[in-house]
Parts: sequence; C-alpha cells; structure tokens
Amino acid sequence: MAGLKSLAKDTAIYGMSSIVGRFLNYLLVPLYTAKLSVESGGYGVITNIYSYVALLLVILTYGMETAFFRFANKKDEDPNKVYSSILISVATTSLLFVLLVLAFLPQVSSFIGYSAHPEYVGVMAVCVAIDAFQTIPFAYLRYKKRAMKFAALKLLFIVLNIALNLAYFVLLPSLYESYPDVVGKIYDPSVGVGYAFFINLFCTALITLFFWKELTGFKYVFDARLMKRILSYSWPILVLGITGILNQTADKILFPFIYAGSDATAQLGIYGAASKVAMIMAVITQAFRYAYEPFVFGKTGDRDSADTQAQAMKFFIIFTLLAFLAVVAYLDILKYIIAPDYWSGLRVVPIVMAAEIMMGVYFNLSFWYKLTDRTIWGAVFSGIGCAVLVAINVAFVPIYGYMACAWAGFAGYGTAMLLSYFVGNKYYPVNYPLKRIAGYLALAGAIFAVYEFVALDNMLVNLLLRTVLLAVFVAVVVKAEHFRLPSRR
Repeated sequence: MAGLKSLAKDTAIYGMSSIVGRFLNYLLVPLYTAKLSVESGGYGVITNIYSYVALLLVILTYGMETAFFRFANKKDEDPNKVYSSILISVATTSLLFVLLVLAFLPQVSSFIGYSAHPEYVGVMAVCVAIDAFQTIPFAYLRYKKRAMKFAALKLLFIVLNIALNLAYFVLLPSLYESYPDVVGKIYDPSVGVGYAFFINLFCTALITLFFWKELTGFKYVFDARLMKRILSYSWPILVLGITGILNQTADKILFPFIYAGSDATAQLGIYGAASKVAMIMAVITQAFRYAYEPFVFGKTGDRDSADTQAQAMKFFIIFTLLAFLAVVAYLDILKYIIAPDYWSGLRVVPIVMAAEIMMGVYFNLSFWYKLTDRTIWGAVFSGIGCAVLVAINVAFVPIYGYMACAWAGFAGYGTAMLLSYFVGNKYYPVNYPLKRIAGYLALAGAIFAVYEFVALDNMLVNLLLRTVLLAVFVAVVVKAEHFRLPSRR
C-alpha cells in the first residue's frame, strides 16, 4: 500500500500540472475556433501541423525516455553516464534533423501541402527538435522525483503560451485597427494562424533555460558501448512509439489526402476541435504515465510488483470510466469550449474518449514486455493496431468523413490492447481483477445507454438526471472498494 500511496501522490502532482495545464490550454480552443472560422480552415491547419509534430517528437526521442528509466535503475549501471550519453545522442540527432529540414524546406513544405507557407514547417521543425531534447531533462526530473519542478515548468510554458496567443489573436488585432503604425511594428495581420507556431517556438526555447541545473554540474561522457545496448533496447520502443502515435495522429495526417470533399481543412478543423472536448481522458492517462513509469521500473524485483500493477490497472479503469461518464453527462455545458460552428463534431466525443481509455489500458499492459526486455512485442501490437486504424481510415473516410476517423481509433487501440493482454498473459502473467473490472464496465455502459436514450427536453432536468446516475456510479465504486474516510480524533 505504501507504494500505491507514493504513486498516488506523484500522480496527483503530475495530474494537477496536466489537468490545470490542459484546462488553461483549452482557452486556446475557444480562442482559435472563435478567431479562425470553419470556412478559413485555420484550425484544420493547426490540427494537421501539430499531428506531424507529435509524430516527429516520437521519432526524435526514439525510445530514449523509457530507456533512460530502464538503464538508470539497473544496479550495474552509472545513472549519470546513462543520462549524459542519452542527452548527447538526442541533442545530436535533433540538430541533424533541423539542418536537414531547413536545407530542403521548399520540398518538404510542398510534399505535406504547405508550399505557400514554408515558414510553418520550418518553425515547427525547430520547435519539435527542442522539444525532443527537453524530453530527457524532463525524464531526469521524474527520475529524481522532482515532480514540483516538472509541474512548474509545464505550467509556465502553458501560461506563457496562452498569454502570447491572447495578445496576438485578441489584443493586438484590436489595437491594430486604431494604431496600425505603432502596433504594426510587432504585429502583422497577414501572418494569421502562423502566430500560433511562432509563439510555440518562443515558449519552447525559453523553457530550455530553466534546465540549467539539469544540464550542468556533471561531466558529459558519451559511452558508445552503453549506447549500443540502450539502442538495442529502445529501437523496438521507437517502432512502438511511431505506431502508437500514428494511432493518435494518422487520421489527421491522412485526412487531407483521402477526404473526398473540397473542404478537407474545414472538416478536419471540426473534428480536431470536437476531439479537444474528449481530451480530459488523455490528461488522466498522461498524468498516470508520468508517475507510473518510473514507479514500476523502480519496483523491479519486488515481490508485490505484479499485485501492485493489478491494483493500479483497476483504479486506472475506475477513474477513467468516471471521467468518461462525467464528460458525456455535462457535454451540453462543455461544448461551449468550442465555437458553435464546430458543434456538429461533438458526436465523436464518446468514441474518442472510449478509444483513449483503451490506449491507457494498453499502456498499463505494456510493462510486461518492457520489464522482460521483450520490447519487440510492443512494436508488433502497435503495428497491427495502426494497420487496422489506417485501413479503416482509407476505406471509410471518403464515405463517412471524420466519423470514420473516430471509429478507426477505437478499433486500432482495441486491437492493440487485446493482443497485449493475451500475449502478456503467457510471458508475464498478472492477476488482474477482471470480474470487478467487468462489473464496472457494465455499470458504466448501462449509465451511458441511459444518457443516450433518455434525453429530456429540459436541459436542467436532463443534467440533474445525469448527475444522479453519476453519483450512483461513484457510490457503487465506494462501496465495492470499501473506501473509508479518515476518522476524526
């Protein structure tokens, strides 16, 4: 129980930074959807470019984050040498990436459909390279259990990013109308959506300065033999990461190429904006991952390791189901996160959230091959899941549009999750409380069905009914898990 309490504490800190950060970041969604109309396709451009960024970030970190935790926790390895070698490796590859993109910027921009705006591509290439480099110092903070600094830097980036976006999309455009000569020195209305990318680069570069202590005070050593062993461990994680991130971004990357209509960026913008409403599930999964990964590797060899993983899985599913039911229950309120022009896409929210739950379960299941050094299995599972996702997108997006994207993600994650469970049960059996989990899934499914089929005309009464059903779920969990409030003395 002490281990679970430690996990819960770290998850709370990482979770608060993620939840508060994502909440603040949500301010950009109504901002962008209000200032960038559906017809302009501006939000579709943001959705598309950031999908490429997410994929490139995985490639440029090539499994080094997980490899760092694995090798830094090995008894016969020097953690500082591991950190130094990985840091040098990621810095070198990130620099080479930037140089290559800038050298072939016109060709790269044309290939992905931005020949008219190569600056978008160049700016985000530099940004993702810095992000990849920062991944290692951020991992070092988690390894040292310095969750407060980790959270503070994440929040600083988000607050600064939001402040500058508000300035360049609200304040300065308003002032420009009255004082074009003065404001024009720092603001050009023709840049438009491009400011979103320039601001991101500035904020990302600034955060690097706060890693001064994590980047100095030790001797930089690159151990080639060590890196060979690290790369042998991490390359399947790279494949796993690529296929995993493609499960999240392939639909948004492929959509402009395979959608049959002429309004591809507009439709992609609707899908991207509506999916943001479902991202509370991604916040929970990310917060859990930040705390869980170093926690599990640190408990390698402990007798209760498997039992702890089983209990962690159960509670992860409980809290994600609660989040799912809460978001769907109050969707009539949460929809105001995005502009009304984008509301037509809200039907994807339950599907995207369900897919995120399965992705989280898959992440929890992934530790059997990470702990047994069989990381190749992760690449196989994610590869198959990605193939399912891409096939469904290619086959059905031309017919059903972005709804096919949502169901493709659901099918892809579900496939990878099931494969990992059944194969993992052979190599690293964990006694998950399946009956208890199935009961919670059935209860959540029944409540969701009531949400869908008992929709009252009066919104307040409808919300009251859904609140009662949500309370029923909580009450059942509390009773089943025998939670007790601390007694007063």
